Amino acid sequence: MSDTYVRLTEVGARDGLQNEKAVITLEQRLTFLEHLVECGFPAIEVGACVSPKWVPQMAQSDELYQRLVKPEGIDFSLLTPNQKGFEAAVAVQCKEVSIFTAASESFVQKNINSTIEDSLARFADIAAQAKELGIKVRGYVSTIVDCPYDGPTDPAKVAYVAKKLYDMGCYEVSLGDTIGTGTPERIRTVLKHCSDVIPVAALAGHYHDTYGMAIANIYASLDLGLRSFDASVAGLGGCPYAKGASGNVATEDVVYLLEGLGLQTGVNKEAMLRAGQYISQVLGRQNQSRFVQATCSA
Repeated sequence: MSDTYVRLTEVGARDGLQNEKAVITLEQRLTFLEHLVECGFPAIEVGACVSPKWVPQMAQSDELYQRLVKPEGIDFSLLTPNQKGFEAAVAVQCKEVSIFTAASESFVQKNINSTIEDSLARFADIAAQAKELGIKVRGYVSTIVDCPYDGPTDPAKVAYVAKKLYDMGCYEVSLGDTIGTGTPERIRTVLKHCSDVIPVAALAGHYHDTYGMAIANIYASLDLGLRSFDASVAGLGGCPYAKGASGNVATEDVVYLLEGLGLQTGVNKEAMLRAGQYISQVLGRQNQSRFVQATCSA
């Protein structure tokens, strides 16, 4: 892969919508995903196989995956936080699943009612099953900088958890600045620890924009060799643990940065803008992309 190509995983339909207060219909989610397919993203998160009681925004994600027309050349994934979720993904012939844990004990306990070690054991079993079935697995590590309950996260702990996910078979480990408190220097420190134990090519950045630092953190990550990032059109989402959290970094802003640096994404910008406009109208909210806000008001 060329060093000038950056792989973007579009997470708006999962990580974005699951943190939005409004619950939209299955048909609206499907239309949104169809818009995202037109953008040419190499990877798209479709949804999460979780209990609708706890995350109503993700209800019927398995049915959504089944109904979506999935062209070749795009990795479509479902988040599967447990065995039941994994079995639901398998039932609809999902070819890639995502698993997640964190680098702070309290966060894992509150999110999946488990310790870090127990979560890793659970996911090792899922990863083994996925390997037998030829299903790709992508891992997530949350709270790589700070935890809303435990405070600052030890970068060595992040590296430890990330390596566990990599060793169990995750082709890529996405590092999440969950509450968006990261700054370039702190992100560099985490990445240096992780790249000591995992190839940089197997790492991705997932930075929330609570304090407006996500673009700066992506720039710093590029300097250290990262070429894979998660983003969400229109900056969808938000963090329920951080006051004023603005959600995931907007894909539109990431593409603007990357193109300004002479890097390639393969993303169709017109289709991307249509996707952001559609979901913003459905949610009745302003598109959070600074690029969109600047160009629309110009």
